[in-house]
Amino acid sequence: MDITLRLAQQPEADELLSRSPLAALTGMLLDQQVPMEWAFAGPYTIAKRMGADDLDAHAIAARDPEEFAALLSQKPAVHRYPGSMAKRIQQLCQYLVDHYDGDASAVWRRAVTGKEVLDRLNALPGFGKQKSQIFLALLGKQMGVAPEGWREAAGAYGEPGAYRSAADITGKESLERVRAFKQETKKQARKKA
Repeated sequence: MDITLRLAQQPEADELLSRSPLAALTGMLLDQQVPMEWAFAGPYTIAKRMGADDLDAHAIAARDPEEFAALLSQKPAVHRYPGSMAKRIQQLCQYLVDHYDGDASAVWRRAVTGKEVLDRLNALPGFGKQKSQIFLALLGKQMGVAPEGWREAAGAYGEPGAYRSAADITGKESLERVRAFKQETKKQARKKA
């Protein structure tokens, strides 16, 4: 199935995210404490710095940790915290190698229910409940992976017409709507505190 993700808002980076399940998972992993576009452009930057057209879980897991951290730290850095994110990416890739022979799409490919996919995502290093629900919503809304009950398992992120997360970004306008939702959510949380 041909998909076109527009999470990085950069054609080359979005093309990689659209064809590479590992790139999409890695972008989701990086999506914290940095702008979404920066996070989802990260896999493309990593691939280019590794001299590759795609990410390879085996190659990343086997890479020397200090060398991989240095690769992410080159200017411009892949993330605000390149060292810790390099470690998390390697942990994710090692888990994929150990449990799915390095095939990121195997996390969801044969799952029968949305809950099963959610459970598998929750088991990934660096993926908590919220990140897993957002990625499940991304799978269902944009990547054509819609096992039975996926919307329910994704919680509010699975709601149609919601603009809550990366799962809802299909272009510049939707990115701005998601950003506005997040800002309003933070504002409301500060009022309650």
